[in-house]
Amino acid sequence: MSIKDRIKMIMEREKLTAGAFAESIGVAQATISHILGSRNKYPSMDVIMRLHNRYPDVSLSWLLTGEGSMGSGNVAGETEMDGGDYPLFAENAKNASDGPDGAENRQEMPLESPSKHTKEIVKQEIVYKERPPRKITEIRIFFDDNTYETFTPAR
Repeated sequence: MSIKDRIKMIMEREKLTAGAFAESIGVAQATISHILGSRNKYPSMDVIMRLHNRYPDVSLSWLLTGEGSMGSGNVAGETEMDGGDYPLFAENAKNASDGPDGAENRQEMPLESPSKHTKEIVKQEIVYKERPPRKITEIRIFFDDNTYETFTPAR
């Protein structure tokens, strides 16, 4: 079973069309169409992680490899920390922050107000220089039998 088939199974379980599924995980409908299409395009890690974040009950291991069962058995994205059961792409629960992105260390900085100085006006002058007319000195015609003829105009 391919990852495309596993994504279809999730869509069927949630009773969603491709467009509704794409909207639920926050990707363009074309992205899901390409994944589900006959070209068998593999989804990016961004799509996989968006899907896993939206449906945390879907086992990431099952989604990526097809091994195990669809449901992870964990409640809303909790992972077991005993032994090797920790999923490869799970959030780092040991260093989890209180906010979604560790916002407690961020600080809003006001933008600098634009300075009101006048810009210097640049004027460009284009100078056309006369060149003497060019004259044809030689014309060569090449033939498919690897020969050529040279023509020189009379002066």
